[in-house]
Amino acid sequence: MWRLYYIREKLKEEDGIGVVEVILILVVLIGLVIIFKSQLTSLVQNIFQKIVSESSGI
Repeated sequence: MWRLYYIREKLKEEDGIGVVEVILILVVLIGLVIIFKSQLTSLVQNIFQKIVSESSGI
């Protein structure tokens, strides 16, 4: 019986990630994408070019 009480109490705890933390993480990620947009674009283009060239050899 004490196990059920313990589980209920654990479910009531609110130690998870809050909305503010999630928003701050998103802001930082969006900022990094904006800063490194050209590098990311060239990296993705190079990857797709390599995929196309390698797949044509199969």
